[in-house]
Amino acid sequence: MSAPVGLHCPGCAEEVHRQDRFCENCGHELGGRRIALPNHDPGPPAACEGCGGLRYDADGYCADCGQLRGVPDRFEADLGAVAVVTDRGIAHARNEDAVAAAVLEGTGGLPATAVIAVADGVSTSANPQAASGAAARAGVDACRAALLDGLPAAEAAMAGLAAAAEAVRDVAVTDGHAPSCTYVSAVVQAGQESTEITVVNVGDSRGYWLHADAPDDPRNPPSQRLTVDDSWAQALIDAGAMDEQAAMNDPRAHTLIRWLGADSPAKPWSDNCLRTLRTTGPGVLLLCSDGLWNYLSDATALAEVATSTAAAVAARELVEFALRCGGSDNITVAIVPVPWSGKPGEVQ
Repeated sequence: MSAPVGLHCPGCAEEVHRQDRFCENCGHELGGRRIALPNHDPGPPAACEGCGGLRYDADGYCADCGQLRGVPDRFEADLGAVAVVTDRGIAHARNEDAVAAAVLEGTGGLPATAVIAVADGVSTSANPQAASGAAARAGVDACRAALLDGLPAAEAAMAGLAAAAEAVRDVAVTDGHAPSCTYVSAVVQAGQESTEITVVNVGDSRGYWLHADAPDDPRNPPSQRLTVDDSWAQALIDAGAMDEQAAMNDPRAHTLIRWLGADSPAKPWSDNCLRTLRTTGPGVLLLCSDGLWNYLSDATALAEVATSTAAAVAARELVEFALRCGGSDNITVAIVPVPWSGKPGEVQ
C-alpha cells in the first residue's frame, strides 16, 4: 500500500500513512504531543514527611518509618498550544479531576489542532478519580484518532465524547459500582485567517471563549460561556423559574441531571451539547471544572486574568485565585491561546 501524497514525518520528512502512529524510518511519534494528568508516576521521591528519608518500597511506603509517600498536590503541563493545570485544592484529600490534551502538528511542525478534555469525578460515586481519568484519556485519544482519519471537528469531538462515555462504563467492576464524572472537551483548529473552536460537554464542567482587550471586531465574538450546564440550576433557569443568581443559591444547584457513568443512559449527552465558534482572535479558550467557576464564573472577569499573560501563567493564576477563595473543590484549568503562541514547556 502506497503512502498518500503530502503526508510526511515532521522529524525526517519520510512519507507516512495516515493510520501510522510512529514513523517507521526515525521512530518519531506522529500526530503531535499528548499528555494526561494527574499522571500515575509521582516522579522522583521527595523526602518523607514523617522522618525525612528518601527510601520507599514498591507500594510507596517509607522504608524507614512506614509512612505512605505523598502525592503532589498539583500537576501541570505546557504544550505551547495549550497549557493545563490540575490541583487537589484545599478541602479534598485527593484530586478527582483529570485533564488530557494533544497537539497535532501542522505544516512546518507548527500546531494545527489542539484537543483538550477536562473531567471532574462525581465525589458521591465510587472511585470518581478512575472515572475522570478514563474519560479524559479516552476522549482525547478517540478525538485525535478521528481527526487523523480525516473526520471534521464536530464528528471527531462527538467520537471523543462517545469513547469517554464507554471508557467510564468500563471502569465499573460490578453491578451497582458506577464511578461517574462530568466531561468537557474542545477541538481548536487554527486556520490561516481564523480559528474554529468546537466544544462538547456533559455535566457542569465548562468551556469559555474569552476575548482579549482589543478593538471591537465582528469576526471576534465577545467573551462568553460556550457550554450549557447539565444541572438542576440550569434546568430552573431554562424553565424560567429562577434567574441565574437565585438558581445558583438553591441548595440543589449543583445536582447533575446528566453525567458519564455506568448508571447514566446509553446516550448521556443532550441534543445541544455541541457548539462551534469561529474567531480571528486575539483571545483564549478556557476549559475548567467547577472548582474554578464556583468562585469566578463571569466571562468578562475570567477574561481579565486569562488573556493578560502567557497561557501557562494565566492557568496557574486562575488556580491560585480559586485556592485563595477557599479551594473547596479540585481545580482544573486548560487554556488555549488564539492565535497560537508559545513553545512547549515542561510537564510536571
